[in-house]
Amino acid sequence: MAEDRSPPVSVPHLRTQRLLLREYRMADFDAFATHLGDPISTEFTGSHDRRNSWRIFGCNIGGWLLQGTGWWAVERLEGGGMIGYVGAFFRETWPEIEIGWGTFRAHWGRGYATEAVTEVLRWVFEVRKEKRAIALIDAANKRSLRVAEKLGMKYEAESELFGEPVGRYFKSPG
Repeated sequence: MAEDRSPPVSVPHLRTQRLLLREYRMADFDAFATHLGDPISTEFTGSHDRRNSWRIFGCNIGGWLLQGTGWWAVERLEGGGMIGYVGAFFRETWPEIEIGWGTFRAHWGRGYATEAVTEVLRWVFEVRKEKRAIALIDAANKRSLRVAEKLGMKYEAESELFGEPVGRYFKSPG
């Protein structure tokens, strides 16, 4: 029998001044599904019913097993459960690590996405030693564009995501 060389499944806990980035938990799913079902919150990514939300929830977790990258639940240090998510992951068709984020609508406008992604980028460059990170952002998504700008991400080119045009932004270490 061949030796199993799969990496152990472990989601690194990351901390910022106000936030804990941690593994998804079953207790997070209701808030996650509510967010993905909200057409205002998901204007640029598409809303999903509970069944599809479950698949996305599981896929976000699965990247940690397959590639040692994936999505974190974002929680305030004082607790209260998941308030959003942030990811550093690889798409099957793209060789560079991609960054993604979403904050539940009740928590918009407080800088949580910028704070969480800043810490994830630190992890991507310092721990994983990646040379670049990209983000795919709809040109009309002003909130995400502001986050990318605050992070120092630069526009690179038009790209496509699920048949829709998006801008590809990048950041390198330093």
